[in-house]
Amino acid sequence: MRSYLTASGTAALLLLAGALSAGAAAAESGDGADRSFTIEDPRITESSGLAASRAHPGVYWTHNDSDDGPYVYAVDSRTGKTVATITMTGVGRPRDVEAISLGPDGDLYVGDIGDNLDGSWDHVWIYRFPEPKELKDATVRATQFDVKYADGPRNAEALMVHPVTGRVYIASKKEGGGGLYEGPARLTTGSVNVFRRVGEVPWVTDGAFSPDGKELVLRSYFSARAYAFADGRLGADHAVRAPLQRQAESVTYTADGSALMFGSEGTRSDVVRVDLEKDAGRGGNASAGGSPSSAGDAGDGVGAKGMSLTGVLVLVAAGAVLLMRRRRS
Repeated sequence: MRSYLTASGTAALLLLAGALSAGAAAAESGDGADRSFTIEDPRITESSGLAASRAHPGVYWTHNDSDDGPYVYAVDSRTGKTVATITMTGVGRPRDVEAISLGPDGDLYVGDIGDNLDGSWDHVWIYRFPEPKELKDATVRATQFDVKYADGPRNAEALMVHPVTGRVYIASKKEGGGGLYEGPARLTTGSVNVFRRVGEVPWVTDGAFSPDGKELVLRSYFSARAYAFADGRLGADHAVRAPLQRQAESVTYTADGSALMFGSEGTRSDVVRVDLEKDAGRGGNASAGGSPSSAGDAGDGVGAKGMSLTGVLVLVAAGAVLLMRRRRS
């Protein structure tokens, strides 16, 4: 019995040491980023767009829908906390900001493209500013671009910047199906940027290009589809798993392209990670496989690959009890 207790106590301590070292390694490697999380900032009540930062791993840029002002927020996926608030100057009063995307130039593109009256605005706007190198509250001067559609005004909630060409695309939102609109090769100030319809899409609330630009994912309130994308045109499409959310609003790829992050509106809204399976036939981009992790699995402690804080405490208690029994015997 004594040898059993000794062995058990030693094993518990070894497990504890292993768990602590795994936790330390996970913390050093940044494990826990890009997992499902909840936006904790009480100011963010209508998160309508989502873009994964390239300069700051695990950080996601978002913004409110309307009636908020020229603000963009950087949220850390490890904690759900806002780590920077950017105030844009040099732009007019935002009307209905619906989307955000990061271009290959390192600039953030903010789409003030919503129109709840479905075509009441004769033009909309895109704002652009460099992604900040430091995560801190700051005021930045943004460039404002006037945008019109070649076939007349319409409502839209999805703006995507191609990660290779830098060309901007907008997907209109219409119950019976909308269109994919292509902007000019380069946006310009001082004149209107005309977007022309180049494809047909379903009801769309947001979209995102894969990091290599070979696939475009478009989401709606209840589903998402991925389209092969080449030479500025949509190709074959397939279903992509999407979580059911109270108001499905946004989507972006993680910076490494291994998963999609789906966002929703509301106070303390959830951003849910859906892992993507590699598919050699599609260049390793999105496939229908993978299952969405729950919003709560951000977990406690060090994350999925390490041991949770609860697990460590259990091991500590078990080891202490076994050692006390050993001494008594």
